[in-house]
Amino acid sequence: MTAILSVENLSVSFDGFVAVDSLTLSVERDELRVVIGPNGAGKTTLLDMICGKTRPTQGRIRFNDAEITRMGEHQIVRAGVGRKFQTPSTYEDLTVLENLEISYPRGRGVLSSLFFRRRQPVADRIAEVAAEVYLSEHLETKAGVLSHGQKQWLEIGMLLIQEPIVLLLDEPVAGMTDAETDRTADLFLELAGEHTLIVVEHDMDFVNRIARTVTVLHEGSVLAEGAMAHVQNDQRVIEVYLGR
Repeated sequence: MTAILSVENLSVSFDGFVAVDSLTLSVERDELRVVIGPNGAGKTTLLDMICGKTRPTQGRIRFNDAEITRMGEHQIVRAGVGRKFQTPSTYEDLTVLENLEISYPRGRGVLSSLFFRRRQPVADRIAEVAAEVYLSEHLETKAGVLSHGQKQWLEIGMLLIQEPIVLLLDEPVAGMTDAETDRTADLFLELAGEHTLIVVEHDMDFVNRIARTVTVLHEGSVLAEGAMAHVQNDQRVIEVYLGR
């Protein structure tokens, strides 16, 4: 299969500290890739470079047969890459429905979205996404009163409604209850095959549940890669991460 996303010899430094060092990896279309590693391994920085938040000092990033290394964040979003950060970012004074509506592609700003007449295709898409992220019964609930896990699902829904090709998800289950974590695992397994998912996560029970291919980073480079059973038995991975 052809890679939908590839990074080649990617490096970035901050004030002399090398956060990512000559990193190369590729992810296939509709793959669910999990990226793990100790704190400071370069996981979030990798996502930052893919989405355009951080510019690499070396190497290149290719997405969907185009180079995106020097594109702006908004250009990368329009190309089909959606990013969810560690902390949920929603409009807390607006309802779930309004949050999803604002995120609808070719959509409107915060104020104008409150005054336009909702068209049926938009309403249908909102209902579809709300069901997908377990929020159908909360469409009229303000985002600020949702549980932490529900806020995470809402933000994922705000990405899904834009129909991204690739979803970058940074520690999506941090702070969730066990029940919310289980439902998020179900969600990601359902999404795989419709979208390409790259998930950075520390919760190893969650990783075991969803992992197909795992990339282990250490000191900004790929330490190991493969099926979960393979990386769990890699002595280098045990020493620098799993054995801690």
